[in-house]
Amino acid sequence: MSNYVIHADPQLLNALRAHYQDALSDRLPAGALFAVKRPDVVITAYRSGKVLFQGKAAEQEAAKWMGKRGADLGKRQERETASSPLEHRLEKLSAIGSDEVGTGDYFGPIVVAAAYVDRSHIAKIAALGVKDSKQLNDEAIKRIAPAIMETAPYAVTVLTNAEYNRWQRSGMPQTKMKALLHNRTLAKLVDDIAPIEPEAIIIDQFLERSSYFRYLADETRIVSERVHCLPKAESVHVAVAAASIIARYVFLEEMERLSRTFGLLLPKGAGAIVDEAAARIIRERGAEALETCAKLHFANTKKALAIAKRG
Repeated sequence: MSNYVIHADPQLLNALRAHYQDALSDRLPAGALFAVKRPDVVITAYRSGKVLFQGKAAEQEAAKWMGKRGADLGKRQERETASSPLEHRLEKLSAIGSDEVGTGDYFGPIVVAAAYVDRSHIAKIAALGVKDSKQLNDEAIKRIAPAIMETAPYAVTVLTNAEYNRWQRSGMPQTKMKALLHNRTLAKLVDDIAPIEPEAIIIDQFLERSSYFRYLADETRIVSERVHCLPKAESVHVAVAAASIIARYVFLEEMERLSRTFGLLLPKGAGAIVDEAAARIIRERGAEALETCAKLHFANTKKALAIAKRG
């Protein structure tokens, strides 16, 4: 999606508002004077005098107003480039971040978490030692997550193994499952923090933004405003790192609960140790017991069945 920024004086801001009067939006991000929402472009005018154009027609619409200001404005136009990447403009905003865990683990659910970090709390959250959950061991996760959850509003969605297996048998790819879970989690958090509106919503990218929204086409509610799908998003905004830690914390709790239920420690991942644990469950409880604790379409199921048969 194209992004253009121009600088406008009060006279030009008034002209912009008048020109787009029929498409003014009632929902304004923090610091905005007015916003315009059209199918091919979203325009946000800020009190600072900056006007942000986003969407397919962003360049075309921005060019109209640049021409009205002449060459001087042309020199001040700020287009998103490698020297001014999107990440640097997001890191200090009040934002929601979302991430998921459990997608590559045979045992356990998929957990999606979203966290809202106000710009005034960014330093406080970062000071807790927040980083991508994959860089933290379980002990660190269990220590840091409760502190984050006391400081930042959050929402969590857990897709149980039984539900996962039903979705998978219906033909749903895992990428669509994740899209649905992220959207539903974001909707819960957006409602929880209302009337506050985040300046950005950042999803740790697992597919392109256009594909993400295609998967959501049949949903009754779609969170779409100011949504960014970015690779390695935990390094873009602390809210994503916070969400990844919360998701991992809830996943660990679920794994401990399942381990108690089945009377053995269920290992994470999808390696040989997982095959052995699944084979033990099959021998003790039958193959059908895996329905409620495992992702059955993983290759581990066939391996575990073979091990169980050997005794």
